[in-house]
Amino acid sequence: MPVVGAFAVPHPPIIMPEIGRGEELKIAATEAAFQEAARRCAKLEPDVLVVLSPHSVLYRDYFHISPGRHACGNFRAFGHPEVKIEADYDAELAARIAAEAQKLGLAAGTMGERDASLDHGTMIPLRYFFAECGSVPVVRIGLSGFPLIDHYRFGQAIANAVNALDRRAVIIASGDLSHKLKADGPYGFVPQGPEFDERVMDVLARADFGALLEFDPVFCEKAAECGHRSFIIMSGAFDGFDVKSEKLSYEGPFGVGYGVVCFTPGEANEQRHCGDDYLRREREKCAQAAGKSDEYVRLARSALEYFIRAKRALPLFGELSSELHERRAGVFVSLKKFGELRGCIGTIAPVTRSIAEEITRNAVSAGMQDPRFEPVTEDELPYLVYDVDVLSQAERSDREHLDPKRYGVIVTSGGKRGLLLPNLDGVDTVEQQLDIALRKAGIGPGEVYFIERFEVVRHL
Repeated sequence: MPVVGAFAVPHPPIIMPEIGRGEELKIAATEAAFQEAARRCAKLEPDVLVVLSPHSVLYRDYFHISPGRHACGNFRAFGHPEVKIEADYDAELAARIAAEAQKLGLAAGTMGERDASLDHGTMIPLRYFFAECGSVPVVRIGLSGFPLIDHYRFGQAIANAVNALDRRAVIIASGDLSHKLKADGPYGFVPQGPEFDERVMDVLARADFGALLEFDPVFCEKAAECGHRSFIIMSGAFDGFDVKSEKLSYEGPFGVGYGVVCFTPGEANEQRHCGDDYLRREREKCAQAAGKSDEYVRLARSALEYFIRAKRALPLFGELSSELHERRAGVFVSLKKFGELRGCIGTIAPVTRSIAEEITRNAVSAGMQDPRFEPVTEDELPYLVYDVDVLSQAERSDREHLDPKRYGVIVTSGGKRGLLLPNLDGVDTVEQQLDIALRKAGIGPGEVYFIERFEVVRHL
């Protein structure tokens, strides 16, 4: 198998003596593990190092692959511009990875690079690996805002490209773990921080790549992790193969988790198609949820599916309750895919003759007209989860009478207006709720605004 090995490594600038000035001694285990990983890489005699870095160019809807034949960088951002790293790029492999990704329906390529300089997530691993392997050609790849499963599939594209060009490739999955391990650390402490590190190190040590896809995005965000998507791309490159893994080190004395794990591919194994297994489980979960949903959610699902397949609005007929047919109210329809928002459109007050019409209209808008996302395609329909929120009449309020779990909030200043629904993941305080609503409205600091609150009945 041309992907002959992989390494999950951190990228703490403090590990470099020029920057750490003695503090690097506190992560001596990470230093020793880095050196051991580099020695093992050298024994694999790679033709190319594929570096996956969270600090390279990042787009929400595009995997960026660094273009050109050569790049360099320095540690000016950390007070040491004299410390430099240079790398030659394997431009042929970079182009082939982009082509293979596009075959899988993934947006990827070399366009849109605003800064060609190497980032520290790339330079720190290269400093160690170049010391043992020599100046092996590199392909540098950034992460994206795509769902986790798309990162796994992008890893498959890398393997396909490496195989097509017959390269001996080693993948370096660069990424720190949680940044919130200690109250006196630079980013503070949350319980999800050490929990994330324990879980991800266990998964990596067992090469249980399917479990990497099961991490809840909200949990990962609260943990302030860095490398999860790097690790998933790496795991996708081993799709269909047994993998032997070995944990070399883990520590986090500065409040940020640093782990080093080595991976060696084994024989082909038809039971190791983790991406396909994950998609099957997601289809089954969504089908079960659809079977348990009430008429509000069933109507929203039917409206979007009918519109996508028939290219016209769903006719309102059949068995619908009088509540749907006769009552008017504002309605929000939210779509999630793989645990992440896929679209959300709604009305604060009713604009149609009934809740039923409000749902059908807003379900189609959530899927096809949310400006934050591309329109939903027919292939995505089996993976969508629907929420329908029916709003009460909004009433004037003040901060003291808000509750982000019970009440949604509307902020208004002149012609600017922003709304946030209640009981959202990650919105735990009134301050968070108002801050998000104000930013959505474009209301700046110092501008006078008034607050309204409302309740919702949420249908799942």
